[in-house]
Amino acid sequence: MKIKKDILWRIGIVYLAMVVLSLYILFQMFRIQFVQGDYWRAKVKKQKVEDVIIDANRGSILSDDGRILSCSVPGYYIYMDTRANGLTDDLFYKHVDSLSIKLSRFFGDKSASAYKSGIVNARKRGNRYYKVSHRMVSIIELNKIKNFPIFRLGSNKGGFISELHDTRNQPFGSLAVRTVGKVSIVKDSLGQKKAYGNGLEVAYNKDLMGVDGVGEKTKIGVRWVHDVDVEPIDGDDILTTLNVEIQDVAEQSLREQLIRHNARYGVAVVMEVKTGDIKAMVNLQRSAPGYYVEDHYNYAIGVGTEPGSTFKLASMIVALEDGKISLDDTVDTEDGTTRFYDRIMRDAGHSGGLLSVKDVFENSSNVGVSKLIFKHYKNNPKEFIEGLYDLGITQKLGISIPGEASPYIKNPDDKTWSGVTLPWMSIGYESRLTPLQILSFYNAVANDGRLMRPRFVKGVWRHNKLVKRYSPEVVRSSICSATTLKKVRLLLEGVVENGTANNIKNTNYQIAGKTGTAQIAQGTRGYKIDGVSYQASFVGYFPAQNPKYSCIVVVNGPSNNVYYGNVVAGSVFKTISDRLYAVSYKDRTIYNSPQPVITDFLPYSKGGVKDELIEVYEELDMKYVDHSSTDWVSCQAGNSHIDVVSKRIEQGVVPNVKGLGAKDAVALLEKMGMKVFLTGVGRVIEQSVNPGSLIKEGAKILLKLG
Repeated sequence: MKIKKDILWRIGIVYLAMVVLSLYILFQMFRIQFVQGDYWRAKVKKQKVEDVIIDANRGSILSDDGRILSCSVPGYYIYMDTRANGLTDDLFYKHVDSLSIKLSRFFGDKSASAYKSGIVNARKRGNRYYKVSHRMVSIIELNKIKNFPIFRLGSNKGGFISELHDTRNQPFGSLAVRTVGKVSIVKDSLGQKKAYGNGLEVAYNKDLMGVDGVGEKTKIGVRWVHDVDVEPIDGDDILTTLNVEIQDVAEQSLREQLIRHNARYGVAVVMEVKTGDIKAMVNLQRSAPGYYVEDHYNYAIGVGTEPGSTFKLASMIVALEDGKISLDDTVDTEDGTTRFYDRIMRDAGHSGGLLSVKDVFENSSNVGVSKLIFKHYKNNPKEFIEGLYDLGITQKLGISIPGEASPYIKNPDDKTWSGVTLPWMSIGYESRLTPLQILSFYNAVANDGRLMRPRFVKGVWRHNKLVKRYSPEVVRSSICSATTLKKVRLLLEGVVENGTANNIKNTNYQIAGKTGTAQIAQGTRGYKIDGVSYQASFVGYFPAQNPKYSCIVVVNGPSNNVYYGNVVAGSVFKTISDRLYAVSYKDRTIYNSPQPVITDFLPYSKGGVKDELIEVYEELDMKYVDHSSTDWVSCQAGNSHIDVVSKRIEQGVVPNVKGLGAKDAVALLEKMGMKVFLTGVGRVIEQSVNPGSLIKEGAKILLKLG
């Protein structure tokens, strides 16, 4: 009986406690809802932002075979909760100086006192979401900043906040970076996004940017969490016509020539003849002696210059179409000079004499071409200009990338037209064309007269499915008659076989093209000044009998006393054409005829992280001997096994990354605090900063892959 009473007593106490607790909860609910309702609603409103735009993921830009040329990767903005719960005044003011010094040294954009002033003022205002810097940082940089004074205490005590955002990254480094372009998205006063930048990023921004979503943002602790109402639609990928290998060959060969001749800038463009597809577009600008960058300016489409002797092809076509000349006609080039009114026309490196029209073109005789055009059109120069209009070179190409410069062909009605305009125009002066406009004209000759609009993008992809296709476009079905076309193709072939570009002739395939060497006008000062500057160019196509690719190379301002188009630009053209011919044209059967060479040597391997390499060797059942004592190794293949040896890495000293793959080299150098830029494809064959050099904060290094 006693036990029963004891149990009932205990149950009663529990029941009574539950009743009291329930009444208390009901009382608090009533109090919060009706007595303190306005206070808590206001507090929640401060912690919540309605109708927040949720950014869509931006699409990627792909090469012609689907490799990524530009994509979005995570980056971080750094904020500070200057009123974090554990951040007392003593702690804050004790370490704010050292924090400011660290930030100033890291970002390098403001003094330490400026950083301190901003942080201290933010604390006085009670700012709980103060943006420390406007520059986005990588994950590696973020981990460094986390160890700065105050920040190392974490979010609750140190007020450290990082916010994830996407930034554009180009995995192939500088390769085609000016054509791919850069973009900055800015919201206007109405919250509408606007894209500022250049290249394909801006041209196809509508496809790439997608559609933003809508939601709410609530602050939980020190983080903002999104509640999605309308899901964002990610941007589409665009498949370009650019080819990574062709771009790499063009960029490397052009850079080497620019360095050799200490030129101002250089352009190389490769086009597919039948489609007008741009397979490579290189724009290299000298930023320091021996150092050329790709992202300065798109000279290929944005700068029109006097084309020089490459324009002689247009003059010949007009005269042939009008029936004024034939290839067997002769012209007296005198002693290599002739006079037009008060000006002397001169040939470069030609002795003069009586030449056929074919010889005049092949030897690029200024005197011969100018005398022919002046003789037949001096009384009616408009007839010559109208002939140029018929070729389609007086109008923009209408390419998708913004920034195309307008062609300039002087008209007899122009107030600057004079008696010497016609002869000088006939050899490429007193007019302006961009490299891409010149190339498109020559490409039309290779393409049976069809002038193609240069194509940069083949289509738009969404979830690995083609949703939009951009077909090749014909701008002009024929620039001239088939008869004239046949004659000028013979002229272009003769330039390489017998004329000014004989230095790039080879026995494997035939090149057709034209050299150009133009004096660069210095504004209103003209040409007759000290320190004359030149522009060397070569434009053509190959193989001459069945053209697949056309190409133009322009080198502006070579300054080592060598400036002729055949030497400065022609050699770059040949390097590019040789590589493309080896890949695209050579009869593959000649490689099958020899017996395969048997070798006992093991295959070559890049250096890298030891554990990863050994895992591969063991999976492939390849013998190796591990001589290393470090995580980073080099590999040397022998007759019977692979030797794995240590790659010496010292903290604070630039390592030797030659032989490493791009991924491992970048990871190692970024871990040591360096900013890495890449050019080429494959393993590292050169590095711009010598191994053993001390690493400076924010130091940059260029790696050449091959």
